[in-house]
Amino acid sequence: MPALYILIPVAIGLVGFAIWLFFWAVDSGQYDDLDGPAHSILFDDEDPKHQAGIAEAERNEQQPPDDQDKPRG
Repeated sequence: MPALYILIPVAIGLVGFAIWLFFWAVDSGQYDDLDGPAHSILFDDEDPKHQAGIAEAERNEQQPPDDQDKPRG
């Protein structure tokens, strides 16, 4: 019987934590796109457009920033 005085509040705390965790996951967008990862497995990584996009992104990362961002003085 004395164990129930400990187990019941612990169980209520765990249920409360699980409910909070569920609402946090929903609010942070964890369940927004359930179909995207399933469809992405079907896309071919050797697609020329995909490779061109990767190459362009790498070129943009390697280029120095424009002088437009520097203050004039």
